[in-house]
Amino acid sequence: MPKNNVIDTKSADGYNRDSLSVGEALELILARVSAVAGTERLDLHAALGRVLATDVVSPIDVPAHDNSAMDGYAFRIDDLAAAEETRLRIAGSAYAGHAYAEAVGAGECVRIMTGAVLPAGADAVAMQEAVRVDGDRVVIPPGQQAEQNVRRQGEDLRAGQVALAAGKLLRPADIGLLASLGLGEVMARRRVRVAIFSTGDELCTLGSAAQPGEIYDSNRFTLWSMLARLGCEVLDMGIVRDHPAALETALLDAAATADVIITSGGVSVGEADFVRELMAKLGDVGFWKIAMKPGRPMAFGRIGNADLFGLPGNPVATMVAFYEFVRPALLQISGVAPLAPLPTFAARCGEALRKARGRTEFVRGLLHCTDGAWQVRPTGAQGSGILRSMAEANCFIVLESERGNVAAGDTVTVQPFEGLV
Repeated sequence: MPKNNVIDTKSADGYNRDSLSVGEALELILARVSAVAGTERLDLHAALGRVLATDVVSPIDVPAHDNSAMDGYAFRIDDLAAAEETRLRIAGSAYAGHAYAEAVGAGECVRIMTGAVLPAGADAVAMQEAVRVDGDRVVIPPGQQAEQNVRRQGEDLRAGQVALAAGKLLRPADIGLLASLGLGEVMARRRVRVAIFSTGDELCTLGSAAQPGEIYDSNRFTLWSMLARLGCEVLDMGIVRDHPAALETALLDAAATADVIITSGGVSVGEADFVRELMAKLGDVGFWKIAMKPGRPMAFGRIGNADLFGLPGNPVATMVAFYEFVRPALLQISGVAPLAPLPTFAARCGEALRKARGRTEFVRGLLHCTDGAWQVRPTGAQGSGILRSMAEANCFIVLESERGNVAAGDTVTVQPFEGLV
């Protein structure tokens, strides 16, 4: 832990105050990417996590008939006394799938189960816990209301109504809703094809013994995992060495087969960082230094018909750039609409943080709730190469561009990523 228990998030390499802000960079990216055009018909079992290509119109009313929301007794509200108990004769029973065939007459009630068709004439249900059974009679207390515990036909959906709109990312509840409409298939946009590769002569493949000066390639596996969570079709192109000819071939091959290309490394200003130069040679490229930490150097553009993201090489910077820029872009390319940002909310910071004004900083944090209040603390050292800190964290502490140092106990913005990392 640094001296005085203060986590230092200030970088020694400085930053360009004319760099794009995080919001400006994301706005420019989203203005340039568009949804894939291909669609396919899917069985419901294969539709989870896919994006609807067309509106789903309900073919039926939901519920399909008036029914009971409770186990109890169906009756006519006009038969009840206003201020005292009422005794009604039990005329029969109604079960889910087995309706009571007659109408409820004056002074009668019907034993009814949840989901059973409401008998003709009945307009209310008293739940069984509220009544008293006396032989073939039910004693119903005063205070009952018309329509209580009744679900009317079509109150959820009417036939012809849009049940799910195009652009919906299908979740488990959506799959259940589609099944409840009797629909076994949906039209979905095809998966986004994403080609990934890592760059660098220092990278070592898994299964090989790392030589002096080499490091194992982790970014490609991190990217693959994050893309799999988004339901993308991933084309893993391995490691490409820091040679312009090899990188050019890899970029052209990727652009010929993928909708999106994601590289890690090679977008800085070092003598062996060739990706951004090749992007400028081969396609339409915007290269930015974004006013953020980590993840300042990031390239975005197009080669052929493929959008290209050149991410930083440091592992944490790769993940931050992915979540803040690539993830929303991929959702838009997948056809998700409307696009919703990752949620943020306020929490009390348990430790002091040093912060330079003029850039947005994403500090890895541990979010927890104590005595009903959300609190967060940093995971320790914040170097962009410390991947362990991301494995330990469950949120980013987002320190806005205009913000300076944070004192222990100050309120900060947190961006949870549990379920994403």
